[in-house]
Amino acid sequence: MLQRFIKLEFKSFFRSSSLATNIIVKIFQLLGMLYLLMMFVFVAFGAFYFPKKELHVDPMPFISRFLIYWLVADLFLRYFFQQMPTQNIKPFLTMNIKKNTLVNYMISKTFSSFFSWGGLFIYIPLLGILLYNGYSIEGSFSWIFTIIILIFCNNFLNVLLNGKDIVVWIVGAVLVLAAGLDYYKIISLSSISELLFMKFYQHWWLIIVPILLMIVGFMITKKYIAGNFYLDKGLEMKQEVGKTESIQFLNHYGVLGTFINNDIRMIKRSKAAKSITMGSFLFLFYGLLMFSSPIYQTPYMELFMGLFVTGGFLFMFGQRVPSFDSSYYPLMMTLNVPYKEYLKAKWWMIVSAVAVSMVLAIGYAFVSWDLYFTFLAAGLYNVGVNSQIVLLSGAYNKNPVDLNARGKTLGKKNNFSFKSIILMLPQMVLPMAVFAGTKYMFGTTAAVASLGVLGLIGFLLREKFFDFIVKLYKKEKYSTIKAFKGN
Repeated sequence: MLQRFIKLEFKSFFRSSSLATNIIVKIFQLLGMLYLLMMFVFVAFGAFYFPKKELHVDPMPFISRFLIYWLVADLFLRYFFQQMPTQNIKPFLTMNIKKNTLVNYMISKTFSSFFSWGGLFIYIPLLGILLYNGYSIEGSFSWIFTIIILIFCNNFLNVLLNGKDIVVWIVGAVLVLAAGLDYYKIISLSSISELLFMKFYQHWWLIIVPILLMIVGFMITKKYIAGNFYLDKGLEMKQEVGKTESIQFLNHYGVLGTFINNDIRMIKRSKAAKSITMGSFLFLFYGLLMFSSPIYQTPYMELFMGLFVTGGFLFMFGQRVPSFDSSYYPLMMTLNVPYKEYLKAKWWMIVSAVAVSMVLAIGYAFVSWDLYFTFLAAGLYNVGVNSQIVLLSGAYNKNPVDLNARGKTLGKKNNFSFKSIILMLPQMVLPMAVFAGTKYMFGTTAAVASLGVLGLIGFLLREKFFDFIVKLYKKEKYSTIKAFKGN
């Protein structure tokens, strides 16, 4: 039966109406994944040799101190980004297939997620490094496989927590509090983590504990899924009492305020939109990469980081315009909806988020004022230029987003357009080239001013640019409607 399910997955892919697009996207995804896996291997070497050569401490206890934080971070990433494969299971519930078989298939499919197996490219090389450096064979295997098994347990925990946002946020808040107490040496959670994980190295037979924990987790998860495995229970769209929400002062801005209110309600009520917002906030910490590699300390790479630090919401929310409205987009096109006001509402949402990010990014001033001014320049360019380019690229976005899906999926189809790739040039390459060149010749102040001028020009000409974008959206209207309907 498992072979049949796998064959159906292949047929679903190759019989798709957008096969060529899917193949191209998969190729790019594969290249990106290979690069990421290569970075994971380097992480394994860095995790061992950095504390050994730079800090002059034993790497294994040093790594063990941070494993508790690593496991919780993995759980948070899974919760907000790992897709639950409920949509592929629904058609089989009316067929003569044992429920136990479907439950096992659903659980096994969660292990095909990159979150489950990607980390092996850190743990397996790290195991080889430990053995090469003379660590105990039994202890090293026990220590590494304890980490792997606990990561797999996170997969079960993610299934059990699906839809329980409040629990995840409470756990996250408790851990952040514990990390703060750890930092100020009030409660040493890292010391507890080190003591706990080093036990698995010192007493290899303790590996039985995480194994039993994984078996119990599998049984609980299986029972939980089986108990909700009905079309009219666990997999259906969650029903809630309807209520009206509105930010009153926005109503004074007419149609524009109505559209902004709709977007705010969508972010509050949709898990997919919440995940996008959460991911956008995490982009604020992207600049911390400059401490891990000298490549990020060049002028053009600092600007590259600044574009993402200040533009996380811009890129993650903006590139899904009008996908977030795909469920009612065909209906909206039959009404007298002012396209320009619709796009302006999206633009104001994006610009407001960029402005907030520019203020929050002031934390990087503690690193250096030059770095913050670089991020400030990136924010100005995002406000004046990239905020409009990302809306322009939305005209070619034919990827629907199901806001009613219970799982963490952002759409069933892949989205790829060579026009969108071309639009990356003015979004990324142009500001990096202008900033790096100007900074090299005239200094940081002139570089910030140059991008500020480009941003100001874009801001002043926004009405003309909106007129052009509206014409483009109208030109692509029918192909977009067809794609959103799934024809």
